[in-house]
Amino acid sequence: MRKHVPQFCFRIQLRGKYEVDDYMKQIFMDLLNNIPDYKEFLTLDELDESSKRLAEAYPEAVSIFEFGKSKDNHPLLCLKIGNGSKNALMFGCPHPNEPIGTMMLEYFTENLAKSKELRDELDYTWYVVKAWDADGLRLNEKWLKGPYNIYNYSRNFFRPAGYRQVDWTFPIDYKDLHFHNPIPETEAMMALIDNIKPAFIYSLHNAGFGGVYWYISKGLPKLYNDMYEAAKRVDVPLNLGEPEAPYCIPLAPAVYESLGIEQEYDYIEKYSPKGTDIASHFNVGNCSAIYAQERYGSFTMLTELPYFFDKRIMDLSEGTMVRRDAILQKMELEKSSNKYILETMDISKQYFSALNPFKLALEAFTDSHDTESTQNMVNTNPEFAKKATVAEEFDNILMSQFYKSLSYGMLIRVNEYELEEMQRTKEVNPQKEAALKKARDIALLHHKQLTDQLEQDLQYEVVPIRKLVSIQLECGLLISKYVHENNITTK
Repeated sequence: MRKHVPQFCFRIQLRGKYEVDDYMKQIFMDLLNNIPDYKEFLTLDELDESSKRLAEAYPEAVSIFEFGKSKDNHPLLCLKIGNGSKNALMFGCPHPNEPIGTMMLEYFTENLAKSKELRDELDYTWYVVKAWDADGLRLNEKWLKGPYNIYNYSRNFFRPAGYRQVDWTFPIDYKDLHFHNPIPETEAMMALIDNIKPAFIYSLHNAGFGGVYWYISKGLPKLYNDMYEAAKRVDVPLNLGEPEAPYCIPLAPAVYESLGIEQEYDYIEKYSPKGTDIASHFNVGNCSAIYAQERYGSFTMLTELPYFFDKRIMDLSEGTMVRRDAILQKMELEKSSNKYILETMDISKQYFSALNPFKLALEAFTDSHDTESTQNMVNTNPEFAKKATVAEEFDNILMSQFYKSLSYGMLIRVNEYELEEMQRTKEVNPQKEAALKKARDIALLHHKQLTDQLEQDLQYEVVPIRKLVSIQLECGLLISKYVHENNITTK
């Protein structure tokens, strides 16, 4: 039992003053306070079966349909719930290592189906995709049931290369960048967006380590304190370290404007030598937020959440390093790590199949083509000549190593993938098997060394799934309702 039951302060603007309807306040409070104490994440098959059961149990409010197929031909399922005056789209696993949103959707869809009052108050027709990157979620299933620690998460982690990510292969024509090669999952989502023209999109991403932060399509300053309270209420810190990309546009602490590929293009263009072929840096497209914004004025929200946190991520006191030096040290550590990864891959890469997903991911994640731009930025922008905060220093020096452990885990799996395929097909090739095992064993050793060191250096806590669902759900209710009642669009 929780020692303190959080009070939900859901505010709506009526007649120029903040008022709360007591009856609806109670419904929202009950919704948040009754989130189950989830102990594990659901697999793809469990999510699909749950969605089918929901449609069978509540046919008057819920229907289910297939809106496409994955690269591996898995049916992509969408729930349609309610019959409100505007359409809303929510999707989990836009990256397959990010299942927090699947649990929020599992809980929210059941309550939407049960409660006509909730459906009527929110006044949306909800389109819900629990697991957009279905194939990738399968490759993360070995850590979904725990134990939840840095070793197990990174050891069984998978995230695809950018050009195989469902939310970064939307078409774009921007300056010299032209991308028109969406993958099947992206094509399916494009068709769904074109069909329903959503007023509100909730893109259910999450981070791995750090704190809470948000992306929204445009500034909503009246709501920032309520967003912060959603995190504070369940004792999860804000992420006040470095933004996840140097071209992020801050709207408030831990709140950023939605990112498209255009911002990255402009950033590289600004800090690269004249004559640089900027478009050659990209083999990806745009994201769903920008696609829907440009066509239909859709408002998109992301609530980024951590599985693990260290309280240093919100410490704004002065650190020991200049911010520029912290970033450059991070870049040197990354350079060294990438060199190790590529050298280890060289041992066995001749035996990797062309579509080995771990091979494609590691090749993409060790491509450091934009480091020159970042070096130019931190050496010329006066913001980086100041002392780093403890949060910024922690982000650059320690948290970055957590994220490197994820690549170290995939370095093990790139070889295991081929060894498992040899076993499945009964292939006999002693030379191939020896090379794959040699590279795997080197990777196993380095991964264990890094995660053991992180266990010593990080003072981290594991965030209960219930708390993560609570933050994501409360912020979704808050913003979706505000967007609806104020007719906010991005056109």
